[in-house]
This record gives sequence, C-alpha cells and structure tokens, in this order.
Amino acid sequence: MAPDPRGKKVKAARARDRVTEALRSALEAAGLDPEGHEIHLERPNDPAHGDLSCNVALVSAKAVGRKPGELARQIKGGLAFDPSFMERVEIAGPGFINFTFSHDFLRRQVVEINRLKGDFGNSDIGKGEKVQVEFVSANPTGPLVIVSARAAAVGSALVNILRKCGYETEAEYYVNDAGAQVGKLGRSILARYLELRGEEVEFPAEGYPGEYLIDIAREIDPADAEKWLALPEEERVGAFGSFAIERITSSIREDLERFGVRFDLFFNESELHGEGGDITKTLGELSERGVVYEEEGALWFRSSEFGDEKDRVLVRSDDTPTYFLADAAYHRNKLERGFTRVIDIWGPDHHGHIKRLQAASTVLGAAPDWLEVLIVQWVRLVEEGRQVSMSKRGGEFVSLRDLVDDVGVDAAKYFFLMRKTNAHLDFNLTLARKASDENPVYYVQYAHARISSVIGFARGEGIDFPEETDCVELLEEPEEIELMRILVVFPQLVDGAARSREPHRLTSYAQQLASSFHHFYHVCRIVSNDVRRSGARLMLAEATRIVLAECLRILGVSAPEKM
Repeated sequence: MAPDPRGKKVKAARARDRVTEALRSALEAAGLDPEGHEIHLERPNDPAHGDLSCNVALVSAKAVGRKPGELARQIKGGLAFDPSFMERVEIAGPGFINFTFSHDFLRRQVVEINRLKGDFGNSDIGKGEKVQVEFVSANPTGPLVIVSARAAAVGSALVNILRKCGYETEAEYYVNDAGAQVGKLGRSILARYLELRGEEVEFPAEGYPGEYLIDIAREIDPADAEKWLALPEEERVGAFGSFAIERITSSIREDLERFGVRFDLFFNESELHGEGGDITKTLGELSERGVVYEEEGALWFRSSEFGDEKDRVLVRSDDTPTYFLADAAYHRNKLERGFTRVIDIWGPDHHGHIKRLQAASTVLGAAPDWLEVLIVQWVRLVEEGRQVSMSKRGGEFVSLRDLVDDVGVDAAKYFFLMRKTNAHLDFNLTLARKASDENPVYYVQYAHARISSVIGFARGEGIDFPEETDCVELLEEPEEIELMRILVVFPQLVDGAARSREPHRLTSYAQQLASSFHHFYHVCRIVSNDVRRSGARLMLAEATRIVLAECLRILGVSAPEKM
C-alpha cells in the first residue's frame, strides 16, 4: 500500500467549509444574520438526495416569519459554486437544500485522501474545547457486565470521534470506592474468607453472592487476615472491603485494557471525602446559594425548583453524605479542572439522576448545557434466535471477559456500536461468531484485507501507485463514481457523529463503504494491461482502504491486512 508518513496533522481543504461559507453568504444576501442561524451539513440517508443536505431554511423560517420552501429557494438563489466543485443544488421536501458534488471534485478527493492518509476527515469544529467523557464507572464490587461493556465501546469511540474533530478530550473512569457498597463488599468477602477456613457463617442478606469473591478470598494472606480480624468490627469490614476493591478494580482495568479501552484517569470517590474535602466544600457552596434546607434531621437540595420531580437528600440524618452529594462534589471537581463541557455516559437505571445533577452543577457555577448525559440502554444476548439468560451460578452475570472470550474484541465492540446508544440492543452471538460475509464486522474487515491483497498483487505484477495523479480522470464508471461519493462524505459523517454523540453512524457508514467497494471490485478490474487505468483504480482502492482503516480505528476495531 502507499507510504503512510504520519506525524504533524495536515489540514485538509474541506468541502464542508466551502459549502458552509457559501451558505453564510447566501443567508446574508437574503437579509439574514449568518451568526444567528446555525448551519449544519449532514449526509442524506438516500444517495438520490445528493452528497450533503442542509436544513437551515427549515430551522430558520419560523424565526423570520417565512415559509421554509420559500426561504430555501431564496438561499439557493444566492449560492454560487464553480461547476468543477458542485454539480447541482436542489430543494427537497419542506425546505431541505441538497448538494451534489461534481465528478471532477470526486476524483480530486481520491488524490487528497491518498495524500492525507488517516488525517482525512480531521476537523477543528471542537476548536480545542476541553471536554471530559466519563464512562463505564461501574461500582468495583464485581466484574464488568454486558451493559458496562457496551458503555465502554460507546465511550471509547466517542472520545476518538471528538479528538478527530479538534476537541481536547479526556477519558475518565469514576471509581466508587466509598459508601455503603464498600461495607457490603467487606462483609461479603469476610464471610467467604471465614468459610474457606472451615467456619460456619451466615452470609450477609444484603451481600454480594458472586463466586468471584471466593477466588478473591483465596488471595488474602493469612497473616494480613489475622491482623484484620483483630480489629474492631467497622475497621475489620473496611480492611476486607478495601482488599476486595483493590483486586476487583485491578481486574476491571485488565479487562478494559484487553478490550482496547483506555482512560486518561481513574478518579477515586474516596478522594472527595475527608475533612475539608470536595464534599464539605460542595455542601458549603450549595448552602451559601440558598438551595439547602433541613428537615427531619437531614439536609435536602431544592431540586424540585430546577425541574426535578422532588427534592433530594444531600446528608442523611446520621450525618453521612448521600451518593447524590458525592456526585455533585465530583462534578464540582470537574468544573475546577477547567472542563468546558462534560459528557457522562450512564446505564439505563440512572435516568432519574440527570435533572438533579444538572441542577446542582448549574448552582455550583456550570453553564446550563455544561453537563450532558447519554444513557446506554440494556443489552440482550441472543443465540439461535432465542434470548440467552445473562445470570450464571452464584449470583454472577455474563461479564465482558466472558463475551470477549466467546466472540473476540472486534466483534464485541462493533456489535455494541451498531445501534443508537439510547436504543435497546439485541446482541446476536450466533452472528458475531461467524467468519463470513453475514457478520458485519467480518464483512468490513474483509474489504480492508481484500484491498491490501490487491495492492500486493499489483506490485507483484510491476504496477505501483502512479507518480502523476491525473490518471484519476479515468474514473468514470458508475461503480467508481458511487464509491467516490461515499468516500468524500466521510468528514461530514464524522462531524455529524461528534455533534450528535452517535458513534453508531460509523458502523453504518463502514458497512456501506465496504459494500460499495466489493461491488466495484467485482465489476471493475483493478489490475489490467492498461497501466494508467490500473493506477487510477489502485488510488481509488487505497483511498477506500485509508477511510475504512480510519473508520475502524475510531471504533476501536482492528483493520487486518490478511484474513
């Protein structure tokens, strides 16, 4: 394949920027202030509607008292494009403005992709904005289960998307190593340890019954255990609990590393506690702002004044802080670290926490839209058309480790990312195991491997990438044009995925791109006696490989050269 000199990022001449600037000028010519009308370009779902689509007329019409179709026609009338760039501009539906690139532009983009390599699709829409994405953050009381595995895939892909779009992005895992669950875990591991010594003990009713705790209990050094058993009950439970949390957290890190998901920081909740810590400071600031009151010996936050269904307890009547207060303190800490936007990815059982935490963050000084929360919905495992029970013996559940052992990292990630984050997902184990075109990730990876093989074959035949790139003018077959049309919208696709926080767009795109390449491959002979045409088609194939590889990199999936 073509040389890949990576290093300093190269800024591409982007079609989106040219179209956006033209739309801004057309808005101004129509008597509208471009600054007051946000311009978003998306790739239409139907290729018959062009390569790019803009809804600025639809979203602006009401504000200016105009009909969308009429405003769209006026904006279109103010657009002027070089025909070598844009083939046509059309009005569709109730006021969409659709753009179709010229064939000359498509061919030039093949050359541009070969030049930019993996930097194709980079943008600066983030303008260096400092964003934190916090995801997974499962309690360290057991192995990562399937919904947490889905959150890991989504969060990691979203971080990659944001970074590609110019956001200064940090990935963070919040370790809940404080609170009531530590006591439950401590009593559970203590019971398992005593059982291993042959003692008859009653397992705590509220404890964690998973058999993984037996394995952890076996790791306890008897000398350490004797010291802990001599402590007063609360300290004894704390010592056993701390040991278990350290082991489980270490195991979680290993599983995430194996899954190819990396964090810039693991933040421990325990850092927020203690005299004069973030929890104390947060409670003080909320009290100063008049949103805290006392009732029945507890301290409450007036969250109902901010759209929540009721007020929430901050400090219980026994003077212990609630999880809500700890979460508020944690987000105050994020605000102090200078993040201009924070994106939390939570499980489906946390939906009710959103309004109260957004309200607390605003009271503590954050902008109203500073905290975004994405909900990752439940996953069902399906095998041979039937739902698989996710419960196993001893109160355990199918874990991330179990899934990776079964279907592999690439299939697990790709399947988790194939649907919208807020939609329930049926994970088809039967399909994920298949090494055939039926398996979506195999189908995409095979396209990448096929291109690598074709390029290797061409070199074996003495045909390499041409030094003179004007041979791309020979790319004129319908299959070539269709493949180029899909390639050139990759930057807009990534921008759209960043703005909407929707990584699943890239899986759909990768499958469409792979399908278009496979069709092109079967219809158009890439390596032939026509050296110039072979060079053009090699460049198109390499452009496809580059975009597929970058798409898979963002998703966290490998791009194999052989399969």
